[in-house]
Amino acid sequence: MILAVDIGNSNVVLGGFDAGKEPVFVRRLPSRRDWDGIRWHREMENLLDGCGEPEGCILSSVAPELTARIEPALASLTGRRVLTVCPDLDDGLVLVGYDRKGLGNDRVADAVAALAQYQPPLAVFDLGTATTLSVLDGEGRFLGGMILPGVQSSVNALTAQASQLPKIRLEPPRALLGTDAVSCMLSGAVFGTAAQIDGLSARIEEHLGRPVTAVVTGGLSRLVCPHCRRPLQYDEHLLLKGLRYLYDRARKNGRDAV
Repeated sequence: MILAVDIGNSNVVLGGFDAGKEPVFVRRLPSRRDWDGIRWHREMENLLDGCGEPEGCILSSVAPELTARIEPALASLTGRRVLTVCPDLDDGLVLVGYDRKGLGNDRVADAVAALAQYQPPLAVFDLGTATTLSVLDGEGRFLGGMILPGVQSSVNALTAQASQLPKIRLEPPRALLGTDAVSCMLSGAVFGTAAQIDGLSARIEEHLGRPVTAVVTGGLSRLVCPHCRRPLQYDEHLLLKGLRYLYDRARKNGRDAV
């Protein structure tokens, strides 16, 4: 089993892979900044109990303060050196006018997995704490993209700034048009994000001058994708699969960490 770990701003996601392309299990923990390394070790050990013994581990992170605690906890927990995605890792991506040091490791993993599974050109949307868009041209080269406020982040900001709007839990809207504050917020968040994916995909097509495959992933993608009007590929575990591809590439290249 290969253990793939994604440290996000809201959640830490752990996925186990055997010989197949899909994870055999996925577990989640909140991205708690108040947990020390010992606590992270204990929580992950409990979470992975009964999941099998990993023969290797790869880690991606967008939260450096958590990486410093979780990476050694994973090494201790698995008894393996942890392969951490970083700008020095040979990921195989060809970047056009983009500084790799400024490219999030999550977007790298998303792009690697999308290229391995879908025909470029690609528009890859990851709906997390932030919504990221990564664009790859017909040759699979990374051209750039966008970073936007995430679905839940936008709703939280709206609640914080507008005193009469309540906190809400995101769920499928019952109708296009809301009839009270809560239903209006739900409709705006879900249908608004779906329209954002449709509209940006169309603009990317105009920019490239050819059709693109839209690939959508991330924690809230299951909620949004049914309301998109254009064809798209919903890939729930795209990032974890990208980490698996990166691990296999490193092992094939003889990297001593794996």
